[in-house]
Amino acid sequence: MKKFAAVAVLSLGVALAGCSRQEADAPAAAAAAPQPAAITSIVVGLDDNFPPMGFRDEKNELVGFDIDLAKEAAKRLGLDVQFKPIDWSAKEAELSGKRVDALWNGLTITEERKQNIAFTAPYMENHQIIVVPADSAIKTKADLAGKVVGAQDGSSAVDAVKKEEDVFKSFKEFKTFGDNVTALMDLSAGRLQAVVVDEVVGRYYVAKKPDQYAVLDDNFGTEEYGVGVRKDDTELLGKLDQALTAMKQDGAAAKISEQWFGKNIIK
Repeated sequence: MKKFAAVAVLSLGVALAGCSRQEADAPAAAAAAPQPAAITSIVVGLDDNFPPMGFRDEKNELVGFDIDLAKEAAKRLGLDVQFKPIDWSAKEAELSGKRVDALWNGLTITEERKQNIAFTAPYMENHQIIVVPADSAIKTKADLAGKVVGAQDGSSAVDAVKKEEDVFKSFKEFKTFGDNVTALMDLSAGRLQAVVVDEVVGRYYVAKKPDQYAVLDDNFGTEEYGVGVRKDDTELLGKLDQALTAMKQDGAAAKISEQWFGKNIIK
């Protein structure tokens, strides 16, 4: 009996010691759980032929309003920022495929896009304007009936035009192009009678060639620009919102706007 009792006591002691070790090791195991890596850099996807928001200058360097805005935000957040030209019509696939971390290039906030993209608060208000040749007889949207109209493929201009179904159906033809520059070149060449384009882009080109282009008073609606990130990238979204808010409050965003547009058009 004594031998059995001794063995039992010894076994109980070993079991208790084992439990104690497991309990002591548990917090250590929990503490060793991997933590999300801190954000140190972002890759911004853009259309590099979208002046003045983002484009290549005579030295083939990427410049533009959104480029400067993104650089300032990244500087404040202590992030390294890289700019990656992408096929803008495939922008959502580039973002979801993690080939870029943000879409920052005159990206219009729409309910449809919100299904797949998380947006910062709007930083700019924009219109979809109608650009025609300076000597055109087209004065209103109604005058577009029977005409060939163009816009950039994958742009919000396409969505804005199609929303006004009666006007859209009145066109002789609606053509889409890889970029706005090509669309405006076709307008100058007479292959189009009108181009629907973001106001910030359209007025940039009209100002360069006021004798060639005119902007109608009519437009295809007002929209807002925001920065787009993946819906699960809440940390980056919060940081970008924080930086943009601070830039609006201290005048940094207004200064960048005045450099590119001659006035503060920050929302």
